[in-house]
Amino acid sequence: MNDAKPLIVEEEAGWGALDHLPGNPMIWVLIIGELLVFAALFIGFGVLRLIDVEEFTASQDLLNRMLGGINTLVLLTSGFLAAMAVRSRGLERIRASRFWMIGSMLVGSLFLIFKLIEYADKANQGVGITTNDFFTLFYLSTGFHFLHVILGLIILAIVTWKNSLENMETGAAFWHMVDLIWVILYPVAYLIR
Repeated sequence: MNDAKPLIVEEEAGWGALDHLPGNPMIWVLIIGELLVFAALFIGFGVLRLIDVEEFTASQDLLNRMLGGINTLVLLTSGFLAAMAVRSRGLERIRASRFWMIGSMLVGSLFLIFKLIEYADKANQGVGITTNDFFTLFYLSTGFHFLHVILGLIILAIVTWKNSLENMETGAAFWHMVDLIWVILYPVAYLIR
């Protein structure tokens, strides 16, 4: 009598569609969650605009569209440099990948400087988070994004140090999410009338 049980080989459980995305699949779970949070903030801007068009427009007129536009170019340039870092790492050009990523971090840091200049300007005008509903939402959304930029720069520093292709792809994926959010937030808060 043979009591041996048949060997059952289980396939490794994957991440489904996330398996085919660059970087670690967990970053994509985080990115999806973050996009949902920001989507709620964008909906908030839309609802606020419908409720009080005059307050929305008057408040929007106090924003520095030019500085917001410059910050858009800053983040897009930084995102391009991060993509070049990933490309270089994929070609086994480790030193070049670090160079590109350091450039991405330096350019991305400009966003923080310009945003602080904008916040200081608003403070000098007496405009703060409690000025009205528009500025409450403005400071919550841009402040939350500001924190994501800081976190993104930390992540980019870590993946530059721990320079593997998967790490670089993971860091760049998060950074591109930060770019994407600003590319939507800028027109929603500053431009759309």
